[in-house]
Amino acid sequence: MNMPDVHELGFGKIILIDEDIAEVIIDNGIEMDMGMVNEYHNFLVTHLKTPFSLLINKINSYSYTFAAQRKLATLPQIKAMAVVTYNPVAETTTRSLIGIPRDREWRINLFNDRERALQWLRDDGDRTDRDEMAATR
Repeated sequence: MNMPDVHELGFGKIILIDEDIAEVIIDNGIEMDMGMVNEYHNFLVTHLKTPFSLLINKINSYSYTFAAQRKLATLPQIKAMAVVTYNPVAETTTRSLIGIPRDREWRINLFNDRERALQWLRDDGDRTDRDEMAATR
């Protein structure tokens, strides 16, 4: 994909960066609930090649209901997530969110630079694909 493909959803936007990488930007002041998480998950599985990775851009301030926190990003198709935080509050709340028990553990890394986060996803994806190919030999 050359030009990013931007999709506006009810809670923010998802930018398709590559066929298997999407950037997620939640609107300021949103409280993500189960309906929004379901909309988010449905979008990801219908628009991305699996397995896929997510670049979570925390440029805005938002929150989640408890049910949404437990369900968020539990799709088995998610390979890895890179979260870009811009201040200590966003980093602290993200670390707290990571610690919440859920049905599926996250493969996640935090960054304060968007380009480094994107590079980690691309490098990590390449390494994972090679590891899987080596395991099948």
